[in-house]
This record gives sequence, C-alpha cells and structure tokens, in this order.
Amino acid sequence: MYGDVVCGVDHEHFEYAFDKIKKKYRAAEDNDVPTEGMIELCEVYKKVFRQHYGKPFPQDPIKQLELAVEAVFRSWMQSRAIRYRQVENITGLLGTAVNVQSMVFGNMGDDSGTGVAFTRDPSTGKNEFYGEFLVNAQGEDVVAGIRTPQPVAKMSKWNKKIYEQLLKIKTKLEKHYRDVQDIEFTIEKGKLFMLQTRNGKRTGAAAVKIACDMVKEKLITEKQGVTRIPAGDLTQLLLPSFSPAGKKAATVLTKGLPASPGAASGKPAFTAAEAVERTLNGETVLLVRKETNPEDIDGMHSAAGILTSTGGMTSHAAVVARGWGRCCVAGAGEIQISEKGRKFTVGGKTYTYKDVISIDGSTGEVMAGEVPTQTPKLSGDFTTVMKWADKYRKLQVRTNADTPADAKRARDFGAQGIGLCRTEHMFFEGERILAMREMILAENEEDRKTALKKLLPVQRKDFVGIFTAMKGLPVTIRLLDPPLHEFLPHDDKSQAEMASRLGVKRSVVKNRVQALHEMNPMLGHRGCRLAVTYPEILDMQVTAITEAVIACKQKKIDAQAEIMIPLVGTARELELLGTRVREVMEEVRLAKKFKGKLGILVGTMIEIPRAALTADQVAETADFFSFGTNDLTQMTFGYSRDDINTFLPDYLSEEILPRDPFQTLDTTGVGQLVEMGVKKGRATKSKLKCGICGEHGGDPDSIDFCHQVGLDYVSCSPFRVPIARLAAAQAALQNGK
Repeated sequence: MYGDVVCGVDHEHFEYAFDKIKKKYRAAEDNDVPTEGMIELCEVYKKVFRQHYGKPFPQDPIKQLELAVEAVFRSWMQSRAIRYRQVENITGLLGTAVNVQSMVFGNMGDDSGTGVAFTRDPSTGKNEFYGEFLVNAQGEDVVAGIRTPQPVAKMSKWNKKIYEQLLKIKTKLEKHYRDVQDIEFTIEKGKLFMLQTRNGKRTGAAAVKIACDMVKEKLITEKQGVTRIPAGDLTQLLLPSFSPAGKKAATVLTKGLPASPGAASGKPAFTAAEAVERTLNGETVLLVRKETNPEDIDGMHSAAGILTSTGGMTSHAAVVARGWGRCCVAGAGEIQISEKGRKFTVGGKTYTYKDVISIDGSTGEVMAGEVPTQTPKLSGDFTTVMKWADKYRKLQVRTNADTPADAKRARDFGAQGIGLCRTEHMFFEGERILAMREMILAENEEDRKTALKKLLPVQRKDFVGIFTAMKGLPVTIRLLDPPLHEFLPHDDKSQAEMASRLGVKRSVVKNRVQALHEMNPMLGHRGCRLAVTYPEILDMQVTAITEAVIACKQKKIDAQAEIMIPLVGTARELELLGTRVREVMEEVRLAKKFKGKLGILVGTMIEIPRAALTADQVAETADFFSFGTNDLTQMTFGYSRDDINTFLPDYLSEEILPRDPFQTLDTTGVGQLVEMGVKKGRATKSKLKCGICGEHGGDPDSIDFCHQVGLDYVSCSPFRVPIARLAAAQAALQNGK
C-alpha cells in the first residue's frame, strides 16, 4: 500500500511478486504463506520497489512519515479526488488535512483481524448488522478487494466475545449519532479497536426505510426523518435500473452526460421515423441521434431510451426525456454516428441497427449488449415520507406536462397542477404536423387561418383531456414558443416528401425553409414575437383553450386555465398581446353563450433578463409570473445549453463554475434576477402568483432557493415531482420558515 499510494508503484507489481511466492509455497491464501516465505517476500518487495521507484525503500521512520504526509496533500489534486468533489458538490476548500496517529495491527496472527461494517443494511435499510471482516489482515485488504472477506455475522464463530462487544458498540454509536454508522475496526491480539465511524451512505430505498424505522424507534423525530433522505435519491425508487451484477459484467463503450435517469436496452434506430416503425413492428429500440429536435417527438416517444452525441443536460433530448420518464444519455461525444449507414462507431468498434446496446441515464454509461434491469417497488414507507413532506413544505409542486397521460402520471405522483404545458409538442403528433406545415407555407393571413382551423379541434381536445385529468388543479399553458423553422424538415428527402403530401412544388418548401433560417434561433423570431407577427396563431390557441374550459365547465369539470405568453422582454409586448388574449376569450364566451366565469388567468414567462429588471412594469398587465430558468440562464451567462459541454468540464475542474448552471440554479447571478422579478412584480401586485417552470424546478438545491425568495410553486417533470415535494419540505425545515 505504501509503495502504491505514497510512491506511485502500481499495486499489481507487488501482487505479481506475492503470487509467485504463494505458488512456490503452495499457499491458497495470503496468510497461508509460512514465516520463511514472508521473509523472502520482504526482500522481493524491496527489489520491486527499487526497480519501479528508482530508489531503495526508505528505512528511516521519520522519512517514511514525511513522504506519507506529502502523499496525502498531493492526493487532493488527483483526478479521482477532483471528480469526487464535483459529484458531491464540494467547492471552495483549500485542501485536505493530515492526521498522524499510532497504528494497531490486524495481521499479527489468527487472534487478530480487521473489518468494515454498517449498523444497518445500506442497500435495503433493514435493521441488520451488515459488513465484512478478515482474520489476520489489515484494513486495506478488505477495502482493496485483495482477499475475499467473510460476512460480519460469521464473526461470532471466530471470536464470540469480540462480536458481542462490536454489537454493543454498534448500538451505542447509532443511539449517539442517531443515524446509520459506517464503521471500521481492527482486532489486535484479541483486543478490539474502533478506527473510525461516520454516517453511512445508503441507497434511496434504504434512506426511506431507515428514516421511517428510526422515527418509529423514536431515535429521531418526524422532521429529522424528512431531512435525512437526499431528495435526489428518490429517483432510484421511481425508475428502472440495471442490476448491480449485470452492470458489473457489462462492457462500457463510452460515457456521456446522465441526462435523464433510468435504464434501457435496445437496438439503435437512427431517425425518428425508423424508431416509430420498428417499435410498431415489435422491436425495442434506442433512438441514437447527434441531437434531437421537436420534429423527433414521435420517435422519442416510441423509443425505450435516447442517446445523443452532442447536447447538454438541458438539451431538447434531455428535457423531453425527463418529462416522459425516458432514460437518456446526452453529449456522448466519442460516438460517431452515420445516419445513412445506420451505424455508429466508438472506441474503434462499429455498432449497427442490428446490435443491442444499453444506456444508464443515471451515470451516463453506454454499454454493449443487454444489461439486466430491476424495477423498484414503491413501499408504504415511501407513502409515509411523502405525507411528511406535504405536511411541512410551503411551496406547491406542479409538473411540466403536455398530454393527458403525462398529467395523470404527475397527479399520481402528487402534482398540484401543471406549471408548464408546451403546446408546440402537440403539433408533432400524427397528421397535425401537416396542418402546421401548411400554415407555415401559407403566403397570406387567410390561408394561414384556413390551415389553423384544422389544428383548432385537436388543440381543444388535448386541453379538455388535460383539464379533465387535473380535476380542478391549475394548468399553465404556454402559447407557441419555438421558431417556425423547427416544424419544417431540413434534409432534401424529407422536404420532397412534405411537398408531395401538401401538393406543392419542392422549391416552395426549400425556399420557405431558407427564408425562416436564423443565425441564432434562440434569440430569433419566436415566443411572443411570433404572436405579434402572426396573431392568428395566438387567436387559434386561445380559442382552443377557452372552448375547452367552457366544454369542461358545462360537464361540471372545474377547468383552471392559465395562459402564459412566452419570451416577453417589454411591458408593451405583454400589454398588447394580453389585451388580444382577453378579447379573444370574451368573443368565444359570447359565441358559446356561456354565462359563467371563465376564470382564465393571463401571465407571462420571465426568461429574458430585461423582463426581470422591469418586472414592476410587466406586472401591471400580468396575473402571474413563471420564471423560465432554462432560457434565463442561457441569456444571463451567454451560454448555449446545447454547446456548453464543450467547455463545461474544464470550467468545473478549474472551479470557474461551482456547478452546471443548467442543472442547479446559479443563485448568485440568475438567482438575483429571479428574486428581483418577484420583489418588483409584487411591489406592483402584492398577491402576484410566482413560480418556476425551468428544469431547475426538480433540483433540490434550486428548490431551496425558490423557497427562500418566496415563490408560490415549482414545476418539474412528472418523475421528479416526489423529489420536489421532499426538497420543498427540507427547504422549509432547514430555513425555519
């Protein structure tokens, strides 16, 4: 261990030498080697050390200690240490400390030993002593996996007195720390020494069970139980995962970003159309693309999982996948995709549409072959924890959902409404895209209205389904947001097919695509700007929403609609479009002879910094604010969420950024805009409803900030609703508000 850790001589060199000694003395285990063999081994080890280190092993104890201390300090900047701090979100520390203490030895004979144990099972949470030990060995032998240890339960057969003493200490430690303890111990010549204890890491399922059990045992209070469970770990209880044994045996091809949790195996499909067709034919496929766009919606929905070679944690693929509970790995840059050849290459090997691969959305790993999965079951303890969370949280939790099925799933997970319904996703299903494209190709307002009439009934039907599923809970509907070019095909083949189906010349389609092309679509002709230029689109959507509300109310269904106008940057934009929305609503109400109250709110999405800076003016014509923190982060930093992964790893390793700002809200910069928007908006309207609907709405640290600045709700994808409920409760308890 000293040669490896302190002097950089690989462990395998020593192991190779030891294997030769064991073979010579016909020893099956390390401690079967006789005394003369161990003496011989010491001399061999010295030679190995000198050969690979270039100097003889230091004999001066002080020199040995000095080198060991320096090695600990150096370890702070090792790649694995840096990566660990990134994973655990540990930032701002100057370095590590070194503790020097006397040592006990577990390798002094058969009355000595060492072990590592947990006071409860860290995988299941069962109240059972869990761990391993080795006789006549040092702690490193257990940790490094050099020898095969025995279950700690068998220790009583080896030394019953020590085992009973260990059980008493285990109980004492747990009662003192009131949490599961991860302990290390050594027995030297029949005497037990405790080396360390710390709170034990555990799985999500174990965390839930342990919290509930400890509350029942009166070790901790209900409030403490809520704060003990890492909110993000609840994902493990909701989505399938690969079995540990299957994962261990798998061949990892590459690693991308863990964009959406879960586990999936299937054969690659390289276009959305291919994914749909092969799924209908009974195949299980993974959609493998450079990056997805709204046109790929059908294929994304059909596929068991999504793998992209570019894009970040909030790319289109990642956002949609999380919303649907689809497993997704994004930004796997080592993969070279050939759509025409229906294959991809990684690590010098080629995989075609006939090969099965597996992706782990929780780790970002891409593996060869089919890896066995396991589906978690929700326990009664999970329900108990959710009840606790709802008891203490102040923030409401809504969901981002675009279909009745998504709405129902989210409601089953405890969502209190829909914070973001993205209407553009509704235009890609089935024949709807044709009507949308017909509208885009239209050369005058009358023809656009004719095409939009085809979309009106299907939009209305969608909204009726969503309102029905939500049963009186609020539904925030965002009017059309993306630029029109996203609805058009960009390759020659697809353009030719579109022209044929719409009965127009191919040149017409090509010219329209070129006319709509934008250098930077994110800052282009989208959101409220579309409604200003093409108000007939707004009219159709508002008509559909209003007619759906009336239809539901006539059936005694309490439809609570909130119309959200996206990308507003000036108060005048919202004033102009808000007035038009309300006029259309009134026209529909009169046309339908509806005498009741519509109760439809009209608000905006704050996603442009200027809107936050002038929120007091914007609030004059807004019933609510919803902070779209995905775009607000892009515009505040000047980062593209799709391209950030090209430099983000360097920014994180150099601690230029403490966290990925698209995963966890940048409270220092973007957070100031959110807080300012809330304060200024409520200065104009004291009861202005404020929420957040970006991907940050499901991130525990971001939720804590949302609680502190006084938002009314957070909104996240359906599968993150339980996480948000628990995180909101933790925020309320930890901040004392």
